Amino acid sequence: MSDHWLDEVAWNSHGLVPAIAQDWQTGEVLMVAWMNKEALRLTKQTGHAVYWSRSRQKFWHKGEESGHQQNIKDIRLDCDADVILLEVEQVGGIACHTGRKHCFFRQLQDDQWTIVDPVIKDPKSIYN
Repeated sequence: MSDHWLDEVAWNSHGLVPAIAQDWQTGEVLMVAWMNKEALRLTKQTGHAVYWSRSRQKFWHKGEESGHQQNIKDIRLDCDADVILLEVEQVGGIACHTGRKHCFFRQLQDDQWTIVDPVIKDPKSIYN
């Protein structure tokens, strides 16, 4: 099986590309993370989102601790070949490590960031 498709991605100087996870049914953006070639290859192979954690310098299999896995429905590459779009089924309805549906829970209101989306599940009960 050829991996030539990976060479068509415009990886940045660190060998990474941003990846947007979007709910496959609603189109809602759930989160943004980073992928390297192996993370993208593993995502395609396993059918589950695998990211590269820049802070921990290791692969991050989404849901490995929380159980809130992202099942891949479609993988797309943007027109400049420098952003990946993952259309996913978000298991458990929680994509954010804060216990929320998505990571974009702060809204700019009157020159301040206001939390507008509730915590669905306390992160202390999700992560060990």
